[in-house]
Amino acid sequence: MQDRAARQRTGLKDRNTVPDGEVDPRVHVTLPQLRSLEGKARSLRFLPRQPAASVLNGRHASRLRGRGLNFEELRGYLPGDDPRTIDWKVTARTGEPHIRVYSEERDRPVLLVVDQRMSMFFGTQHAMKSVTAAEAAALAAFRILDQGDRVGGIIFGDDYAADLKPKAGRAARDRFLMALVRANQSLSARAPTTETPMGLNVPLSKVVQIARRDHLILIISDFDGIDERTESIIRNLAHKNDVVLCPVTDPLSHEVPDNMKVVISDGTLQVELDTRSGEVRQRLSDYTTGRLAKVFEWQRRFGLPVLPLSAGEDTVTQMRRLTGLSPRQSGGGR
Repeated sequence: MQDRAARQRTGLKDRNTVPDGEVDPRVHVTLPQLRSLEGKARSLRFLPRQPAASVLNGRHASRLRGRGLNFEELRGYLPGDDPRTIDWKVTARTGEPHIRVYSEERDRPVLLVVDQRMSMFFGTQHAMKSVTAAEAAALAAFRILDQGDRVGGIIFGDDYAADLKPKAGRAARDRFLMALVRANQSLSARAPTTETPMGLNVPLSKVVQIARRDHLILIISDFDGIDERTESIIRNLAHKNDVVLCPVTDPLSHEVPDNMKVVISDGTLQVELDTRSGEVRQRLSDYTTGRLAKVFEWQRRFGLPVLPLSAGEDTVTQMRRLTGLSPRQSGGGR
């Protein structure tokens, strides 16, 4: 009964899931599949002090606030204490050096914004973009909870958005993973089309309402349908929060073959594209690369970290590489 009520609140009521034994893991994810990623997530980091090879290192990492510090007490200075922690006003008043002692703030709220629209239900090599996004979100959720923070998020499709407020513990983890599986398995070429598919601005506006300040926000999406309003929302979110952009692409978006015929369908209508036509090939290339170029423009203009993900490669392998881990540290793929 409680599970049914939760599905009603999050917009996931009555969305069909496929029995695990009938699922192709390249097309849809299952709960066991996502849970199997827990051990592989422990060495990932989404905070400062990144490995040298991490894309979060350097100037972009400096924009990541990390956890804050809570003031604990004033005490006398002892040899070996950091001089930068000296409270000069108290020192001047008492005539003895005193330092301010802080403890690292725990329980930081993290929001994972995960795109599961039909535009993500596409893949030409390793997996669907929607699968790559779901696996990346699960890896992030496991690591975030393991380091003592709260995890929540917004998982959205073309006609719904599941709003999960940040919470800690195994119950929060399972709630997030189950919502992710339902959303992912609802994607189908036979699913009825939505007249006005949800734009990215709708879930991002929900993030604005939740993340007033000091949240870590990971946006995992193909960034389909972005516009000037999207840029404004991203900029405002980044002003008081840490925002990491995770654009998900398919290898086809990087290089369109010049001798390919492909039929693309939304489940109702279909169209054949012939890339032997230079005009068709150029339009496809402009369409698929334009969004990624915009994301990297935001990286440059707003100093936002970007973790580019490809549906043409194992998710664990590339997440480890992007956060600076060597193959020996990877522990293998899935």
